[in-house]
Amino acid sequence: MLVAQCWDDGNVDDVRLIDILRRHGAKGSFNLNAGQHRPERYLSWRYKERKEVWKLALPELVETYRGFTVANHTLTHPHLPKLAAADADREIREGKDRLEQIFGYPITGFAYPFGSYDQRTMDQLRAAGHVYARTVANAEPCLPPADAMAFHPSCFHLADDFWTRFERAKAADALFYFWGHSYEMETEADWQAFEAKIARLSADPAVRWVDLPALFAG
Repeated sequence: MLVAQCWDDGNVDDVRLIDILRRHGAKGSFNLNAGQHRPERYLSWRYKERKEVWKLALPELVETYRGFTVANHTLTHPHLPKLAAADADREIREGKDRLEQIFGYPITGFAYPFGSYDQRTMDQLRAAGHVYARTVANAEPCLPPADAMAFHPSCFHLADDFWTRFERAKAADALFYFWGHSYEMETEADWQAFEAKIARLSADPAVRWVDLPALFAG
């Protein structure tokens, strides 16, 4: 079976998360807002009003995500359907273009900020050259999607029924696709639980990690 994962927002905690993925031979995609990265790291906000969430600096992006897939998450993380059409198009296209300048390869994936989208947004993404766009809804099976611009994952990484959904996908030899944010690991126990999850997936002989763009290649 195929297993995919993606992580949003380009936070400093991605460094530790990626280290775990590398240790266990796992693939992953990271959805970035190019306009939210500055020359130096900075405090972006506080998760649940208690954990500081820091943004990665522009100069460290390439090395941090080397060997992993980067996808577009808009330029500045707005609710796209709330914007005028021209402003939404700018967020999509400029976000994509800046990431391509930073990383030097075509950016074809997308994740909707706040999971917010409508038909106009889907049409704009397709016109801008994206091949898929992830929502925050759940779907079983999640591949093939009815529309690649509304690619629903299997579940959130902290879902209570994560392993139940995994086993159903495994029994059907279907794609299992989860998503999240690295800042959601608040404690050492959270990080240990996450690593145990990745280790368990990687140790399963039925699992083959897959890059998301590969699902839509050809």
